[in-house]
Amino acid sequence: MAAIRIRDAAELLGVSDDTVRRWVGTGQLSDAGGEQGVATVDGAELAALARDRARRPPDDGNPVLRSARNRFTGLVTEVIADGVMAQVSMQCGPFEVTSLMSSEAARELQLEPGVVATAVVKATTVIVERRPD
Repeated sequence: MAAIRIRDAAELLGVSDDTVRRWVGTGQLSDAGGEQGVATVDGAELAALARDRARRPPDDGNPVLRSARNRFTGLVTEVIADGVMAQVSMQCGPFEVTSLMSSEAARELQLEPGVVATAVVKATTVIVERRPD
């Protein structure tokens, strides 16, 4: 069982420490104990709660089936375009997502800072890292 400090759990889910403590208090998460008075929650329970609480982007009404499952809705923060290519940066919650696309596509999508958009990611390589225990 991976025990995660309440402070770290809150940061991972983008909520306050008090919110995680309320979830423990209401039984949504179990208190995993902790060493020397440091409150922790069970990592597997936290992952399940994170998945349950995840907000899916609204259905765009498009009946097309998609193979890409990773959709990040956020706010366009920067568009750098030249004659051929554009670099579009978005803030999706705590994550920055950057896309390279044709300048023509960026214009057609009317992408500019302040516009809400969804980044759809289909990657052949995903690198996973973790800190040793």
